[in-house]
Amino acid sequence: MHHAALIPWLDPATIIGSAGPWALLVVCFIVFAETGLLVGFLLPGDTLLVISGLLSHPIAGSEHGVFGLNVWIVALLIGLSAFVGGEVGYLIGHKGGPAVFERKESGLFSKKNVERTNAFFERFGGITVILARFVPIVRTFAPVAAGVGHMPWRRYTLYNLIGAILWGFGLTMFGYAIGFIPPIAQFVESYIDLILLAAVGGTALITLWHYLSERHKAKKEAAAGEGETDATEAEELALDPEVFDRAPDLDGDGKH
Repeated sequence: MHHAALIPWLDPATIIGSAGPWALLVVCFIVFAETGLLVGFLLPGDTLLVISGLLSHPIAGSEHGVFGLNVWIVALLIGLSAFVGGEVGYLIGHKGGPAVFERKESGLFSKKNVERTNAFFERFGGITVILARFVPIVRTFAPVAAGVGHMPWRRYTLYNLIGAILWGFGLTMFGYAIGFIPPIAQFVESYIDLILLAAVGGTALITLWHYLSERHKAKKEAAAGEGETDATEAEELALDPEVFDRAPDLDGDGKH
């Protein structure tokens, strides 16, 4: 196994011994935040899930990979985090109502992100809750938009469960599966320390880049006098309940 000379503390045995389940807890929180908190769109969830599955392969120092747990447990916990996040996002929207959208444009909120999410609901109806899991930004705002629009809770929860299984559990297991490809397995075994550095550093850099980009857009809109969503605009962002009953417009011709 090769190690990065300048970062000896990234030795796999050291990481597993000091992090283990704590590392998984961080991953689960990130997954939860992506759908449970309005700031989650800054986080690179898809990549993180695949890497989490990949790092669940047996390596030197642990028969269950970096997290020290069987991949089925890792995938189930990540899927559960995705489901709970979706439920919390829905609850925030349901209890807060349109007032949730009454805020200034910032690196953590953008009216355009809500409008983009609403466009998905307009086209695909209630199954947007499932499809949104695979669309960055939309997966963050979809639970809240569904809550604000008072999508029937039982239906929302069913779709949220399906989406969490397909996305959270599914992508994690996909990452684990590609680890059986010999060249990839050998690479992971040899360069686990560099992969971990890329995962941690990459997540931080991508999050920072997204924040600064959104912050820059917010400043430009504020300079143009469009920097805040008032109560009237917030009401307009609330979806009509009938939207959730629509059949999906899969071919984009405007017919459901």
